[in-house]
Amino acid sequence: MPEASERIVLVGAGLAGSLLAVLMARNGQPVSLYERYPDPRKQTVPAGRSINLALAERGRMALARADLLDTVEAFALPMIGRMLHDDKGQTQLQKYGQRDDEVIWSVHRGHLNQALLDAAEAQGVEIHFGHRLDGADFEQQRLHFIDQDDQACPVDFDLVIGSDGAGSALRKAMDAVSPLGVREEPLGHGYLELTIPPGPVGNFQMDPEALHIWPRGGYMMIALPNPDRSFTCTLFLQNEGEPGFDQLAAAKDMRAFLEQAFPDAVALMPDLDRELAEHPVGFLGTLYVDQWQLDRRAIILGDAAHAIVPFHGQGMNAAFEDTVALADRLANEPDRQQALADFQRERKPNADAIAAMALDNYLEMRDRVREPRFHLKKQLEWALEARLPGEFIPRYQMVMFHPEIPYAEAWARGERQAALLDRLTEHREQLDEIDLNDACEQARQALQQA
Repeated sequence: MPEASERIVLVGAGLAGSLLAVLMARNGQPVSLYERYPDPRKQTVPAGRSINLALAERGRMALARADLLDTVEAFALPMIGRMLHDDKGQTQLQKYGQRDDEVIWSVHRGHLNQALLDAAEAQGVEIHFGHRLDGADFEQQRLHFIDQDDQACPVDFDLVIGSDGAGSALRKAMDAVSPLGVREEPLGHGYLELTIPPGPVGNFQMDPEALHIWPRGGYMMIALPNPDRSFTCTLFLQNEGEPGFDQLAAAKDMRAFLEQAFPDAVALMPDLDRELAEHPVGFLGTLYVDQWQLDRRAIILGDAAHAIVPFHGQGMNAAFEDTVALADRLANEPDRQQALADFQRERKPNADAIAAMALDNYLEMRDRVREPRFHLKKQLEWALEARLPGEFIPRYQMVMFHPEIPYAEAWARGERQAALLDRLTEHREQLDEIDLNDACEQARQALQQA
């Protein structure tokens, strides 16, 4: 554990940085937290720049470690499954799991960040808002911040931790000293955030216990419920092409496209014209960083080390896992350089695995969910899970509801199971056409091949 006199600085007071500050302070590791933006508890979050968050068991486990789960659940909404909307306006609920506790929670990003900042301050963490990292001198172990008055603000450190997002200033400073192997792979698709407000009497206008999806093959829209009975809707669409954001840059063209592709959703959007005029198109991509550590002086985590696309709802959850892993390593390993190295060794393979699964889930959400064979595979997965409890766990369930299974293991097991499901459902249309006893035996054999 670092000595109490050591100067530990966290750069970035978003979700991961705030939670890490709480965990470290509870471990007796005093930290100072620096954030480039003003205090979000005193500001309005800019419209159109915040995809709603899905809180799953990995994130809940981290919040529980900080005794914050009850606080967050007070403003989170449970979702029991996906509500699929076809192009004729018909809906179909696809539950996430077979057990009542297999739900995912819709969380307002701003409310969550505020709760984490309150908790950090309650633990005695010093938070400095309006401080932008302008550079770092790793030889002198000094950070150079610019405060909200454009004044230079040097800060000395023994350990600096970057939780400052995909555009991390600390990562760039580290990379200038020792190349980290950074590469960004744009998805080629962007997102546009819209709103379905509460109904005339303040009611939800759609089922609030579901994540709504309008899959349309090459693109889709989703909607998550909010405590104020609105839904945050997000259109995911390629940046260029037919259809693409480049061809729909004019608000009237985008409206016409939305009315044709998602008529049932547009009918519930009275502020659509204003939002199309005001909301920007967001960027989507995957960030890969080969080296997260600079000897014993610096480490990055969360989106600063492994930003992913949002289609598995795991970006925040993976970052929260990072915070627990790093706080534990620093608390229990006296050699700080070894602690940072062990942290990267543990988390990097899992970050790569969830990045791959998030990309794959985009194809599932926008396209595969429309295919009859997809639903047959889901039925077979559940049948195998019921017959082989604790042995056969569908990949989605491993990721969302089993934090004891690392992402990398879920990915590897999921690949073997996917090959099995392909074989067992080939030339089949109904579950009763499959010999479940034989399927169980094949599943056992596939899982033993690890």
